[in-house]
Amino acid sequence: MQKTELIIGFLIGIIGAFIGVFLFITFFTDFDFADGVIALQSQNSLGKLIALGAVINVALFFILLKFNKELMARGVILATIVLTLVTLFV
Repeated sequence: MQKTELIIGFLIGIIGAFIGVFLFITFFTDFDFADGVIALQSQNSLGKLIALGAVINVALFFILLKFNKELMARGVILATIVLTLVTLFV
């Protein structure tokens, strides 16, 4: 039971970051999603984009804590740490 909640929290964190990236590209660039990712990758700004997308995880973390889902909140933090490591190497 505990591992599944942690994995669900991790997936929520990854999906939340993906939604943040999607919203940023949709609202703040003139590109479609796929074209925006390719353009930002060619400009070596993809890591920055992933970091901006992960900001949504802060809100997800506090929402999960409000509903007493501590293990899911830990999963969101784990996803943020993984995204940070990916950002360092991208």
